[in-house]
Amino acid sequence: MTTASVSRDAARLAELIRSSSRTVVLTGAGISVPSGIPDFRTPGKGLWEKVNPMEVAHIDVFRREPDRFWHFYGQRFSSLKDVQPNDAHRAVADLERRGLVRGVITQNIDRLHRAAGSQRVVEVHGSIEYCVCLDCRGRVHHDRIVEQVEAGLTGAPECEACISPLKPNVVLFGEMLPEDAMSEAYDLASEADLMIAIGSSLEVYPVASLPEVTLEAGGRLALVTQGRTPYDRRADVKLAGDVVQELSQVLQAI
Repeated sequence: MTTASVSRDAARLAELIRSSSRTVVLTGAGISVPSGIPDFRTPGKGLWEKVNPMEVAHIDVFRREPDRFWHFYGQRFSSLKDVQPNDAHRAVADLERRGLVRGVITQNIDRLHRAAGSQRVVEVHGSIEYCVCLDCRGRVHHDRIVEQVEAGLTGAPECEACISPLKPNVVLFGEMLPEDAMSEAYDLASEADLMIAIGSSLEVYPVASLPEVTLEAGGRLALVTQGRTPYDRRADVKLAGDVVQELSQVLQAI
């Protein structure tokens, strides 16, 4: 890719990053799509197009029918086992290493930002890294759960200490977001002079309110995402192409 092939919008975002001292990245499912993980709401392709989340990913389903819950989540755990970060994740990590990004707030549970090398990652929806026991608060690593599922486990994995069903350490429908993570996310957003929202429709609250926090504090907003968002008219720049290609151009322009 030559310098001449860098789009005007990519060059504009690169300029915003260079001139900002407190840049924060906010990511949604779209940044992980190039890694082979479907997003949730794209018509015809999104994960929730195939199943009703209220029937498979709600905290009440887990409490009432943990085996049914794990019939869905066990498949999801196995599907994420070998997924690797893509160049969009690596671009964000590179910006942090170069001191151009203060931290990453992510709605994703897939651990790919950390795998790509990002250091300050605020996982506001939790992570599949561990499963937890709601009774004794014991934790079991993701790899152990996958081993059990692939060995033929048909019901919910159980805590070895108290034989209670284990729950993925992620925020299910019907649950509140973790207070500590949201507090850190709001702090980052309020201090940011630039927020870059990548791969998010910015429609799911309370995370969708974070760009507003930055804007109200006098910061700027940039979008790298396909499809419309409620913030399109308020962003300084929007890159609406393939997320990997767009961020590659931004890095080149920096």
